[in-house]
Amino acid sequence: MESKQIMHNQKMGVLDILKKSLLVFGRNNNFNFFTIIASFPMFCFLIYFEFFLQKFLFDTIETLKPSSDHYFNYFWHYISDVTEKMNEENLLQFMQLGFLYLVPLHLLELSTVLAIVDLASKIYKKDKPMSLKDMVQKPFNLARMRGTFITFVYVTLLSACTLLGLLWLVTTYFVILRNTMYYVIFAAICGTSFVPLLGLHLALSAEWNMSVVISATEGIYGPAALALSSFFSVGSHRRGVILMLVFFVWGVVLRLPCLYIGCHKGGYAIVAQSFFLCLGNALKWVACMVYFHDCQKQKSEMKVDGEVGSCG
Repeated sequence: MESKQIMHNQKMGVLDILKKSLLVFGRNNNFNFFTIIASFPMFCFLIYFEFFLQKFLFDTIETLKPSSDHYFNYFWHYISDVTEKMNEENLLQFMQLGFLYLVPLHLLELSTVLAIVDLASKIYKKDKPMSLKDMVQKPFNLARMRGTFITFVYVTLLSACTLLGLLWLVTTYFVILRNTMYYVIFAAICGTSFVPLLGLHLALSAEWNMSVVISATEGIYGPAALALSSFFSVGSHRRGVILMLVFFVWGVVLRLPCLYIGCHKGGYAIVAQSFFLCLGNALKWVACMVYFHDCQKQKSEMKVDGEVGSCG
């Protein structure tokens, strides 16, 4: 009896969640086609955004390189050198990059979420494919779209705050602390601070993404969706962190080689990178949907087991 209860309450691992997510795509070619259509606007914008991002990062790295007459221990000379190189154009580029990331990119991501998450949820729960006609003719619930937009705005702003914290830590090290006499000590301090901050960002991202899924599938919006996702995430934070880490690493692995070889200078590498980023984005939201349903199932089973135990 106890072994049956253990199997009954067993959680899916991260690999199981990813496998279930891939099965949603693998068993339904119509859904794949619909996802490609829904992701195409984001793909087109990503080509421009990634070009702008790669160029900005490349120029920033060049700016942070010490000049030829810069000596290692001359800390204030280095700060002065960087200050001279950084100009109004760099600040404007950073502000433009922030705007492109927060507004058009996230709005296009939201359009993808609205198009595929609810469909993926229905395919996953029914465990059978849907026809393309059913997908196209699915009625749009304007109230649900508006509510999902509200939740998505909350999530975007909260995520931006944690990303700014990580960016501040990285900038502090590379601009100020890296070229001091005790750079090894500062590197250790920044490294030990960065890892838990990144872990916190990933854990919160798992909760926040689940809240968007809740809005898209259950019709619960804003703070209520955030509170419900926090409740469902209790006991599953480790899974959420690892799941978000997979997609975080996916994005980093795709961007670093492009930055190293200078994809912003020309060629089709950024087009290929943008395609795989869109692919990872669609898979991420389907995985968040599977993760939500599993957490919801676990809470329901715990409630039933508690009621049975109290009756016994």
